[in-house]
Amino acid sequence: MVIGIASTPAERRQLARLLSGTAAVLIVSSVDQAREFLDVARTPDGAAAPPGQTVSAAAEGDAGTPPPDLSVDSDRRVLRWLDREIELTPLEHDLLLCLVGAPGQVWTYQRLHLEVWGNEHLGRGSDMHSLVRRARHKLARLDASATIHAVRGVGFRVASA
Repeated sequence: MVIGIASTPAERRQLARLLSGTAAVLIVSSVDQAREFLDVARTPDGAAAPPGQTVSAAAEGDAGTPPPDLSVDSDRRVLRWLDREIELTPLEHDLLLCLVGAPGQVWTYQRLHLEVWGNEHLGRGSDMHSLVRRARHKLARLDASATIHAVRGVGFRVASA
């Protein structure tokens, strides 16, 4: 994994272009953000998580992973919580499929954009935040005990509310 530090949006875009062929890239605006991310990627005993291992919500010191009763039905394009369901738009479906399919895992903005929209977006991210807001609203309408948590400067994950 490559962690790049660039203080301005223009520098971050340029760095993203330069590192576009790299498999795993995280671009942050400060050393403190990089340290914060690295602290998130630690196991409960304080050791760094092995490459490829999912970082669980429990390792991040909060309420844990979402209950197993939360699922995405791709055939019917619905979000299911216990005996309740709510319809999803194609974008909401793709976002929740990623997040619910890997509970507790932090998904970077770049990776989510690639999985949901099929491209690498380097803009302001308002499309992602709008989609997450709609997905959170649907989770609340189901009264699910899970929500989408933002990991500042990194991305999102699903965890217990």
